[in-house]
Amino acid sequence: MFSLWLSWKHLVYKPAQLTLNLVLLALSTGLIAGVLIFNQMVTDRLDRNLAGIDLVLGAKGSPLQLILAGMYHVDVPTGNISLQAVKPFMRSGHPLIARAVPLSLGDSYQGYRIVGTDSSFLTLYHLTLDQGKLNNAPMDVLAGASVAKALNLTIGKTFQSVHGLDDNDDLTHDGPVYRVVGILEPSGTVADQLLLTPLESVWMVHDHRDHQHETSSTEVEKEITTVLIQYKVRNHLTLNLPRNINENTELMAASPAMEMNRLYLLMGAGTDMLHILAWIILFVSGLSIFVSLYSSLQARRYELALMRVMGSSPGGLFRLIIQEGFLLALVGGLLGLILAHAGIWGAGNFLEEEWHYAFDAWIFLPEEGWLYLGVLAFGVLAALVPAWQSRKVDIASTLVG
Repeated sequence: MFSLWLSWKHLVYKPAQLTLNLVLLALSTGLIAGVLIFNQMVTDRLDRNLAGIDLVLGAKGSPLQLILAGMYHVDVPTGNISLQAVKPFMRSGHPLIARAVPLSLGDSYQGYRIVGTDSSFLTLYHLTLDQGKLNNAPMDVLAGASVAKALNLTIGKTFQSVHGLDDNDDLTHDGPVYRVVGILEPSGTVADQLLLTPLESVWMVHDHRDHQHETSSTEVEKEITTVLIQYKVRNHLTLNLPRNINENTELMAASPAMEMNRLYLLMGAGTDMLHILAWIILFVSGLSIFVSLYSSLQARRYELALMRVMGSSPGGLFRLIIQEGFLLALVGGLLGLILAHAGIWGAGNFLEEEWHYAFDAWIFLPEEGWLYLGVLAFGVLAALVPAWQSRKVDIASTLVG
């Protein structure tokens, strides 16, 4: 313990050099850990919301945008589609499709998205009631656990929707009023951030016809935004289904698995660059530790010679220098992990404010433990040459000189 204290006292004797080494170590460790944590959190959140969905139908446009808007609710929809056009895929007894969940998107309340759908959405995400009842009537709303907490929604609360996904009072719809009839149990999925209502509610809110001049023969074609599809089986027919839909209908079919792989590839390019940068900084920090300890060794030769005269062995001096590298890595690595989680916490607050996705920044990954051990080993490795040189201090010539 005394040798550890002695090693630490020598480090703090030069605060500028100590600060530089710690900052470099903390930055490199924090960057590597931050990338690991962020990738894990985003991947876990994206995978959890796949919900076994095999195909998404929507308006022509970007397939990735369709997936992000229809499944993850973090983008604007590609447009609306005719309900009549998707009815063949929603009929019961379809030989390929087990479940087809219609969604009507585009409105919101205080920044949270209102989703017109039916009871199959609850089954898709395995949602259960916490309070109240199901939304069986038009204008009834089931509030996700997170949105209910954030907006302090209670049973019986009424509100009017806003056109679009921004909290803009100037775009508030006139007419029918939504009423909260139930609050859902937390599910850990995107449903926690949504306000669910029957499809008829969205149609009623957007029905701007003059009913006084409406004839009984007038019928407005109903539209929805997207359909989430689960297959009964996966075979050559389901494999060709997206292409057939894209080529032969006015609809666009997108595969969540394919689009998510594309997204992971896009994310991977950025995270790979951050990894490379982090390892470069880590190498520079190791070099800084080596230069610091080696230059310190030259300045301390007289001190080390005195320690030898007072009974310290060559092994004791070796251990002293190694401990200095170890202590630098111990503190710098710990600061880096704290920095990584603090950064993820800040990014998580931004994502929650912008997209209403909650992230727990204080969950520690097993990979962080291995990273910390690697940083400790790196600190020891950087101290090896100066430590070995300390064994070769010539007592006589040093003290006489």
